[in-house]
Amino acid sequence: MEKLTLLNKPKIKIDVVSDVVCPWCYIGKRRLEKALDKLSDHYEFDVEYQPFELNPDAPKEGLNHKEYLTKKLGGEVRYKQITEHVAQTAAAEGLKFDFGKQIVSPNTRDSHRVILLAKAEGKQLEVKEALMKAYFEDGVDLTKTDNLIAVAVKAGLEEAKVKAWLASDEGLEEVTTKEQVNYQRGISGVPFYIINNKYGVSGAQPTEAFIEMLTQVGKEVSVAQGEACDVDGENC
Repeated sequence: MEKLTLLNKPKIKIDVVSDVVCPWCYIGKRRLEKALDKLSDHYEFDVEYQPFELNPDAPKEGLNHKEYLTKKLGGEVRYKQITEHVAQTAAAEGLKFDFGKQIVSPNTRDSHRVILLAKAEGKQLEVKEALMKAYFEDGVDLTKTDNLIAVAVKAGLEEAKVKAWLASDEGLEEVTTKEQVNYQRGISGVPFYIINNKYGVSGAQPTEAFIEMLTQVGKEVSVAQGEACDVDGENC
């Protein structure tokens, strides 16, 4: 008798609503990735990043980073406390934040447009990571088109495509529409995780919390899919 093999691993879809310049989004990204790595033998994950702008009214040329955050956070002492805490937390996740290098707080709409292009090219995860690293670790000014192009190209996109994309309005309507959908969902802070279009998780949860939540969702997916093999052999 022919031996049957198990079905493919259950798939879990994760939409991550985040902004390129949100430190907790980058920290949450690392924590989620560690959870996915731990669970990779049991589940298949489809991760997609959705746009969110923490400061959509920022001018295209951006704002002075320290002045903007000092005012927003309530003074220089508070700015120093928060940035030091965030940098220490990031370091625990293997990230090297350097707020001293961050001169410009950018309008991130074009960054989200580049991430949208990257999705179409099958490079969204790489470009998202590259933009966040450029901002938080390398102090790259993301208001400059040449810098956005350089970061995207280094992450695997074709230079000509990125140049043409940014020289046009391509992707702008889709980015703003996606943002409006997230606002309508009641998402007012990031990171925010939508799992299988059913569960919402707010904030940069610890890796262990992600593991627990995703394991529970994975069990539900397994029950819903059932354990079976197809007669035509496509699944077995």
